[in-house]
Amino acid sequence: MRRHFRILLFCTLLAFFSVLYVFSQLASSLETEGGFSERRAQLASSRSDYSGHKVKKVSGNEGPADQGWDERHSADRPATPVEPMHLAVVACGSRLEETLTMLKSAVLFSRKPLLFHIFAEDELHSGFREALNSWPAVFQAKFNYSMYPITFPHENAKEWKKLFKPCASQRLFLPLLLKDVDSLLYVDTDILFLQPVEEIWNFLSQFNSSQLAGMAPEHEEPRIGWYNRFARHPYYGQTGVNSGVMLMNMTRIRAKHFKNDMTSVPLLWGELLMPLLQKYKLNITWGDQDLLNIIFHHNPEGLFVFPCQWNYRPDHCIYGSNCAAAEQHGVFVLHGNRGVYHNDKQPAFQAIYEAIQQYPFGADPVGGLLLPLEEKLRGASHTYCGRVAHLFTKRLRQSIGDLHAGPRRKA
Repeated sequence: MRRHFRILLFCTLLAFFSVLYVFSQLASSLETEGGFSERRAQLASSRSDYSGHKVKKVSGNEGPADQGWDERHSADRPATPVEPMHLAVVACGSRLEETLTMLKSAVLFSRKPLLFHIFAEDELHSGFREALNSWPAVFQAKFNYSMYPITFPHENAKEWKKLFKPCASQRLFLPLLLKDVDSLLYVDTDILFLQPVEEIWNFLSQFNSSQLAGMAPEHEEPRIGWYNRFARHPYYGQTGVNSGVMLMNMTRIRAKHFKNDMTSVPLLWGELLMPLLQKYKLNITWGDQDLLNIIFHHNPEGLFVFPCQWNYRPDHCIYGSNCAAAEQHGVFVLHGNRGVYHNDKQPAFQAIYEAIQQYPFGADPVGGLLLPLEEKLRGASHTYCGRVAHLFTKRLRQSIGDLHAGPRRKA
């Protein structure tokens, strides 16, 4: 009888602890499921918060390796961000206002988002930030920007900085400094876009598998070409190329081993630059542009050449019109080299610069930009470039028409 009682007691205890175990497992399961749901909610909240912010660089002295970004909320940012077009420029000395006018022309006519990479001397940073942050919100929504200091390899910084013009050779180091950027458009400060930036940006998709950069010829007419008459170093093609407007697939540039005339072993971009300068520094006139011509002389398969209307300079009209593509389609990108925006030697170029510089954001683009420009161009008809003023306004008129039609379409 006592044995049966022990068996009964044992079974009762076993059943009791089994029930406790089942309840404890159930409670644990419910708690875990609740915690996972809370974590998923936190992640969803985090993603929503991230997608609702616009990133804008505001710090003035940090370099590309020091990405101290500040986030600004933008209610207009789309749920799925559009990859921006990367536009790089290098500004030193008195080039602040000229650079801002170039950036203004890019913002005015472009429809896709832009990301400006502005390399400038430290004393110019505050001027850039104050100007860009003062532009109307509707135009600020079209771009972000990053400020960087002028940065050269420490061991040769002085030599690079004094090459040709101060800071001009900075462009050679963009693939090494902007390591997270796949492709960009580099332009000189004296560039003006007369149509949307995306039109030249689209050339990147036309590169074949070997091409990693795009530039326009230095000259169309060999009889007035500089490289084929005076250069004391190798150069690309028949008349060389001009680097004032340069598309760069920087992923390919960083990966390629470049043929050269210094060693039988192809060199990476970072390995190539200093030896090239040391070999040719006494023979080059136009600094970094000459070095680019030497590089693509030995690696012609790497260059995409776009027509002259994408880099239209006084050379194309100063001795008579010699850019056939511009005569057919108009000027797309204006390059005011030789300081022509700031003197009276080429009043047609100066008129376009001043018209864009003085145009008030948001004003009627026909009455505030196109008509004043056409009036000024009529006063330049005594010069060769002034006689082809219709080439400057042909494409610009279309861009202004699109700009003028934009608000009416939205309304």
